[in-house]
Amino acid sequence: MTIHREGFATILIASLFLIAVNFLADRYIGSTILKNIIVILSLVFFIIVIQFFRSPNRKLTYDPRGIVAPADGKVVVIEKVFEKEFLKCECIQVSIFMSPLNVHVNRNPISGIVKYFKYHPGKYLVAWHPKSSELNERTTTVIQTDKGENILFRQIAGALARRICYYVKEGQKVKQAQEMGFIKFGSRVDVFLPLDATINVKIGEKTSGGQSVIARLK
Repeated sequence: MTIHREGFATILIASLFLIAVNFLADRYIGSTILKNIIVILSLVFFIIVIQFFRSPNRKLTYDPRGIVAPADGKVVVIEKVFEKEFLKCECIQVSIFMSPLNVHVNRNPISGIVKYFKYHPGKYLVAWHPKSSELNERTTTVIQTDKGENILFRQIAGALARRICYYVKEGQKVKQAQEMGFIKFGSRVDVFLPLDATINVKIGEKTSGGQSVIARLK
């Protein structure tokens, strides 16, 4: 396991803050018990920050007709919707919610060419809010397969998230399961699939980003 590059600055700031807090506590607090409590809480907080930015080594899935999970998390939505930003047709939406305890690396669900990409600034509603996919800070990415199918997916910031990181652009050739972004501190990813796609997951099922095959194209 390694630490993701998006975490370096946050970890440094957290380290300096905790060092300052413990220095001041040691200098101005007389109670040894209270000092020890502050030390313990500081260590717990530091471990939480470190684990959030972890990037575990894993064997990635390559399946030309499969759609791999773009993120670790839990499936919270599987429903037919009308996608109005780019596809402009009815699709099957599969949504994966990432808690602060999940790995937050985001990956391409399939190989192809980035046909469309757009970053949308927005609000920070809780990630499971029905309007979060329309109102929250988010990105929309469309990958066109070698057979001409368009697979759209969105990175959506949650109530705690304040920054979406992305590494793709229009016209770029991307590989399935390759890292395409990162969302900080709680979020969600929506995937929009053709109506005839076979869905391989159920509500409440846990996914592993870059490994779990959540659907299969005809």
